[in-house]
Amino acid sequence: MKESVKRILHSARQTIGVTVILMLVCGLLFPCLLTGLSALIFPHQAGGNLLTVNGQTVGAEYVGQEFTEDYYMWSRPSAYHYNVYVEGEDGKLYYNDGTEFPGIGSGSNNYAATNPALTERVEADIEAFLEKNPGVNREDIPTDLLTASGSGLDPHISPASAEIQIPRIAEASGLTEEEIEDIVSENTQGKVFGVFGEETVNVLKVNIEIAQRMGIL
Repeated sequence: MKESVKRILHSARQTIGVTVILMLVCGLLFPCLLTGLSALIFPHQAGGNLLTVNGQTVGAEYVGQEFTEDYYMWSRPSAYHYNVYVEGEDGKLYYNDGTEFPGIGSGSNNYAATNPALTERVEADIEAFLEKNPGVNREDIPTDLLTASGSGLDPHISPASAEIQIPRIAEASGLTEEEIEDIVSENTQGKVFGVFGEETVNVLKVNIEIAQRMGIL
């Protein structure tokens, strides 16, 4: 009986010892090592790819923002409005469209193609876009300006979606269309290794340059 108890205690000590060692190595030492190396080798990426202007952080390179002013380039639709909110007179927080802000989140509504709510949302977005871009035909609006990304935080749009907004931005900002075309070109990223993915335009970077040239940033 005593030998059996000893074996159980010995096995328990081994189990607990291995658990503690693995927890320290895998849960503490290894993450600390990777964090330290990433901060040393890739400091910008490890810091969240933050973008600063005149010493002020204005956003993260790979996290989109919701822009509504006519002189800015607009992003794709987002179920979470890119977590952009304002405080109402009642002290509560609201999205820019007036709906209540439930808290930081990401994702999409995941509507099925036959869901009436999806049709209603897309139709509303089309009407809003055509109102602000009167020279555009309904069938010319690029698909990605009407579809939300899976995360709801995508910072990129297609070159076609950027190009179609240039006349509106030029009229509202006072910049020439050629200036805005140059800004878009500077912030267009090609395919990875020239093969994978698609060309993309970083909306936040474009708008930072627009704001700088307008003298508001």
